[in-house]
Formats: sequence, C-alpha cells, structure tokens
Amino acid sequence: MHSLGLTEYEIRAYVALLQHGELTASQVSEVADISYSKIYEVLDSLMRKGWIMSKEGRPARYYPRSPIAALDINRVRIERELKSCENAVISELMPLYEGKGSKEKHDVWILRGEESILMKAKDLILGCENELKIAAPWMSRELLEIFLPSLAIVASRGGKIQLMLSSKCKRSIVKRLSEISEIRFRDQMFGGGIIADSKETIIILSSEETGSPSLAIWSDHISLAKVAGIYFDHLWKEAEPFKG
Repeated sequence: MHSLGLTEYEIRAYVALLQHGELTASQVSEVADISYSKIYEVLDSLMRKGWIMSKEGRPARYYPRSPIAALDINRVRIERELKSCENAVISELMPLYEGKGSKEKHDVWILRGEESILMKAKDLILGCENELKIAAPWMSRELLEIFLPSLAIVASRGGKIQLMLSSKCKRSIVKRLSEISEIRFRDQMFGGGIIADSKETIIILSSEETGSPSLAIWSDHISLAKVAGIYFDHLWKEAEPFKG
C-alpha cells in the first residue's frame, strides 16, 4: 500500500474501516491511533484516492471501498498521472532532441512472454488518441481486468474502439466491453493484435498449448500499421456484429 502512494496514517485509517465498518472521524481517530487534528486531512486524502467513501450527516460517517474496487480506481488514477507526466516530458524534451538534428528511427521489437506482451499492449492502448482496432480471440476474464481500465480511458477521451472477439467469448465479458467499444465476432483470426491511430501496431501470436499470448511483434512504423489496418478492416467487414 505504501508503493501505491498511501501514507502510514492513510493505511491505518483504511484498515480500521475494513475491520470496524462505518465510523465517524473521531472513531477512526481513536481506533487507528491518529491525532484528531490530522484525521480529516487523512480521510479527505483517502476519498480523493478512491479508497473510502462518506455519508452525509452530523457527524459524517466514513466507510471503505472493497480492496478490489479501490485498486481498480487507483490503477486508472496512476495510469492517468503517468500519462500526464509522459506528455509533459515529451513536450519539453522532444524539441531538444529534434533540435540536435537527430533523426528518429522506427523500431521493430520482438516480445516474448505473456507479461512483457501485455505490458507493451497496455502502453500502446494508453498512448492512443483517436482510434483503436483490436483483434482479441483470446480475451478472458483475467485479460479483461487488465485491459478494461485502459480501454475506458481511451473511450472517455472520445476515442473510437473497434473490438473483434471470438464467438466463444463469454457473454458477461462481451457485455462489459460493449459499453465502451463496438464489437464484432470472428472465429478465424490467426492470432490477435492492436492498431493505435494507424501509426503503431502490435501483432500477437498465441501459444498452441495454452491459447494465451506468447510471442508478439511491435512496431511504430506507419507502413506496417497501415498493412495491419487493411487486414483488420477486411476481417471486420465480414465479422458478425454484436447485437446486445
């Protein structure tokens, strides 16, 4: 919890609410052994960070979000803050880089292992500004929890998301994704991939044994993204629309 940005007092207050349920500020102060002069500052910070909520009244009462819900909220908050920092660094340092006369080279990376592939895929999604095209025949509940917050951020910015899934995908997963994206079904996709803003792409191959992502090719070469986009559009045109 320290690594997620919580102070010692915030951790103690949150744990106290988990253990005792709904409490007033003075009760949290007593149970968590936090001085009354600091307790409102601690509780307000926990509310801003998404760990607790409050009920109006005299006095107001505070209660905890579930750890799972709080972590989801904090994941989105941290990713937004990181993206803001990245944009600030890029806007300040890229002019210096370009002013040296250096020519940026396009990269092509080979990614191995599910963890490295998923991390790069999340980075690509969060960097998208206008349009995402995603083929995800291996979408599962675990992958949904990994990608949904990032996809929701793109949707909240007004980005268009086209998502192609296998017809075998669980309907509960499809329903959640349909709230932020247009969905179609196609069973023969020969792997998956993501194209962001027609300029960056990751092509993902699945393990024959597990069906999960095992090898991927990432590139920011616009020509490769264009070819991948043409192939995606061909599959999309013949895919079956989700009708709710």
